[in-house]
Amino acid sequence: MKNFLTKIKKCPIFWGIEDNDIEKMLTCMGAKVMTLDKKYTVFTEGSPAKYIGVVLSGEVQVVRNDYWGNRSIVENDGEGQTFCEAFACAGERSLPVSVVASVPSEVMLLNSDHILHTCSNNCAFHRQLIFNLMQSLAHKNIGYHQRIEVTSKRTTREKIMAYLTLTAKKENSNVFTIPFDRQELADYLEVERSGLSAELSKLVSDGIIKTQKSKFEIL
Repeated sequence: MKNFLTKIKKCPIFWGIEDNDIEKMLTCMGAKVMTLDKKYTVFTEGSPAKYIGVVLSGEVQVVRNDYWGNRSIVENDGEGQTFCEAFACAGERSLPVSVVASVPSEVMLLNSDHILHTCSNNCAFHRQLIFNLMQSLAHKNIGYHQRIEVTSKRTTREKIMAYLTLTAKKENSNVFTIPFDRQELADYLEVERSGLSAELSKLVSDGIIKTQKSKFEIL
């Protein structure tokens, strides 16, 4: 695990914790690191909700499939971010979502039981970890509200512009790259890909945006 310490220290849930204490915690929490190929499934829907995942490199997508097989991207987590922590902290028995690597990635899985229930020593670094985790959950909650703000728009055009505007504000630039290809963007916005492509073409011809693959510019 020492080989991954530099990457682990960049993760917000370990901020403010000394190297030696991180190593102790990882041993206590039964941490295991996985190297993933693109499209590798980390968790499938119905898996036990007992692990909190940390992205050490690459990206993973949390996805939900409905009864008819329609795929929706719930969140996209990059380097340093956590996934499935809400389900583990809520005490859910199983996951209602799947987690898939969108690019070659490295993730670390932590047993949530050893995070949420402190030992008799009540170590200060363990309290710091829980504090950091709660902050991570709060940021995720804000992200969920923003996604609802986007997907609740009535038309595909409104959904596209709401998402691009939020991304531009987040990046503090009108030129930015999104973490989705066209199909993934359609899945995130919960629209048909054909409709998405048609509206993007209209936005380009109307002089509102420029786009090349995943790169966008709001004019």
